Amino acid sequence: MSTAQVLAQAQETAPATGGTQLIVAALLGIAAIVLLITWLHVHPFLALIAGTGVLGIVGGLGAGSTIESFTDGVGSTVGSVGVLIALGAMIGGLLRDSGGADRVVEAVTRRVGPRGMPWALAGVAALIGLPLFFEVGVVLLVPVVVLVAARTRSSVIAIGIPALAGLSVLHGLVPPHPGPLVAIDALGADLGLTLLFGLVVAIPTVIVAGPLFGRLAARWVPLPPPSESAAAVAGEAGGTRDDDATRPDSGTEPDRATARVATAERTGRDRSGVRVGAAVVVMLTPVVLMLIRAIAEIALPDGNPLRSALEIVGEPIIALLLGVVVAMVTLGLPSGMGRQGLTDSVGGALPAIAGILLIVGAGGGFKQTLVDAGVGTLIGQWASAVALSPLLLGWLVAVAIRVATGSATVATITAAGIVAPLAAGLPPATVALLALAVGAGSLFFSHVNDAGFWLVKEYFGLTVGQTIKSWSVMETVISVVGLLLVLLISVFV
Repeated sequence: MSTAQVLAQAQETAPATGGTQLIVAALLGIAAIVLLITWLHVHPFLALIAGTGVLGIVGGLGAGSTIESFTDGVGSTVGSVGVLIALGAMIGGLLRDSGGADRVVEAVTRRVGPRGMPWALAGVAALIGLPLFFEVGVVLLVPVVVLVAARTRSSVIAIGIPALAGLSVLHGLVPPHPGPLVAIDALGADLGLTLLFGLVVAIPTVIVAGPLFGRLAARWVPLPPPSESAAAVAGEAGGTRDDDATRPDSGTEPDRATARVATAERTGRDRSGVRVGAAVVVMLTPVVLMLIRAIAEIALPDGNPLRSALEIVGEPIIALLLGVVVAMVTLGLPSGMGRQGLTDSVGGALPAIAGILLIVGAGGGFKQTLVDAGVGTLIGQWASAVALSPLLLGWLVAVAIRVATGSATVATITAAGIVAPLAAGLPPATVALLALAVGAGSLFFSHVNDAGFWLVKEYFGLTVGQTIKSWSVMETVISVVGLLLVLLISVFV
């Protein structure tokens, strides 16, 4: 059964019990998730299972129906979203292991002056953020940020905030990242439209929350530029793959050649054969194919042979699979990977996403239980009665859960499940914008209960207060600007 059919069925099915009891059940289920994650530090996968049990039992579904709803939700979510996440991780693994991501960073930072560096790093981070998960992007970019700050005698915050903004915006708003994919699946949104609108929202959001806010954040957190020796230590700690790839100006060509030889001896591969253009093509291939599909569906009539072909290659699973193949041919082989090396690279990318897949799957089960119990239908009726915009409602629910749990993924899953019935009667463009509104809300004010908060704090050597003034406020700016842009687009579509 498709997501749209599930939502339509939920609209026609009477709630499992009275409205007050259902709302209490939903609040207790969410409260159980929040307390288990924040107070007892239980893994979100287990917390979501427990919260689903509370929701189902208190909401009148009964143990058997709750288990059935949860199982159905896990199966449908992992089946539709899990494969895409895995393929995206494989592309990211090949970019990382081949040195392709390093080459892109190196090419940009060598050619840009100090004044343009925040803008350049924001662009590089956004580009790298298309196929890479946020944590991987941070590990790749932090050494670059510290070295650039040392060599240009600039503030780490002024350089680092744009890079973090580029990564975070793409992570929260643009497929094939887990959050946007989950929202698209739960709401039955068109992936091509969501991707198109997501890119339109992402570009100005990165500009405002990145280079522009970075100037202000640098005044709030006046960190002196690091010494080059400290920057070198940061480069080692960051786990960069290629010494010369982390330097904006890494000396003479003989010096760079020597560094590449050392890298080849250390890794067993010579990455000098990897080209910047190839890395950029790999990053953009899935996105371009999905966008072409969306354009073809709008511009070409049904039954047109070209449209049918573009719909096939632009299908998310096909687009990402082609991206993996392109990455193997243009990055893996030139970097010296043989058959076994390619297998090790794509296989090595999968263990890191196991936890994400479990959380996404359990969140899908929680969402389906919300739908089957009739909670979403009641929320939709309430929103209609008070004339509250579905876009604003989705954003507010995601904000509340994000602040409480610290997890953008949990916030996206839960908020999308709650507002899902509203999507059944909305135009496709509005449903796509609803997915983006939920994604924007899931980024609101990262603080001490978010793993990303501590990742940024430790990598940049900040205090808790400095991290709140820079990173946390930046996330809030992204969330609010993203919502405003979504509301603006909704006026014209």
